[in-house]
Amino acid sequence: MDTGVDGTGVDGTGGNGTGDGFKQATASSGKTDKELRGDYSAMRADFTIDQGWDRYTDTDHALWRTLYDRQSRLLPRYAAPEFMDCLSRLDAGDGVPDFRRASERLEAATGWTIVAVPGLIPEGAFFDHLAARRFPVTNWIRKPEEMDYLEEPDVFHDFFGHVPLLMHPVFADYMQAYGKGGQRALKLGRIENLARLYWYTVEFGLIAGRDGLKVFGAGILSSAGETPYAIESRSPNRIGFELERVMRTRYRIDDYQQTYFVIDSFEQLFEATFVDFGPIYQRLAGLPEFGPAEVLSTDRVFTHGTQERVRGLAAE
Repeated sequence: MDTGVDGTGVDGTGGNGTGDGFKQATASSGKTDKELRGDYSAMRADFTIDQGWDRYTDTDHALWRTLYDRQSRLLPRYAAPEFMDCLSRLDAGDGVPDFRRASERLEAATGWTIVAVPGLIPEGAFFDHLAARRFPVTNWIRKPEEMDYLEEPDVFHDFFGHVPLLMHPVFADYMQAYGKGGQRALKLGRIENLARLYWYTVEFGLIAGRDGLKVFGAGILSSAGETPYAIESRSPNRIGFELERVMRTRYRIDDYQQTYFVIDSFEQLFEATFVDFGPIYQRLAGLPEFGPAEVLSTDRVFTHGTQERVRGLAAE
């Protein structure tokens, strides 16, 4: 579950607010021209709702199977083996998963559970859930004509892309630590820096392995187009992960990424981020930001991309 189309809440308050108020704030945020499609009328104070698993239609389950099968055939070549192992343990290929049953497996493995939400939620509510080892997952599924592109995260993006790695103990701890860090970032007014960390790891992260670079970011793993692009294309940069570098780097929300950051292991990611971000935020406040395609002389560069995709789009 993303907290907004750019990895942060879109209401700008950091609070929970009301469903109608959040939808109105989103519509006027400038980040989307469309009203959020989820039903926020039945949500609780923490933005959770009942999943309503019995209300999924045969068409919904068939669409899930189509999406799941397509990505499952594609991912063995590109996805991190840790993700593939966790995905198989969830056994979620037969139809839209029942969150209660999936939560039983998750909780037994790492202490996490899934909570259903109507869609995008404010960052405050999102961080609170993560800090308590609850992962918010949207309850509605895209339409058949939206197989390859969707403006909002749906149940397939949230569950298929995000939930499997919550079975991995180190990544599960990283996500909880991120939630706690988010609670503090709200108080310090440093959400943008923290959002970039989420974007470039949880959503669009790569990991170096024995067989080369692999994908672990949910935004890539749930996309049939960006999965091979992130690994094989000459266009994007692939740069070694360094916390402050990531926090200073802007990103694209309207196309495939111009830069991917590469971690060496989930242990490295956890150790680099399980620190007091307060002094880091103070340092970053006086430093310039980096563009989404910049490569620095201090970077550990795996691939210096051509950026040909961006130039091609600009020429159209």
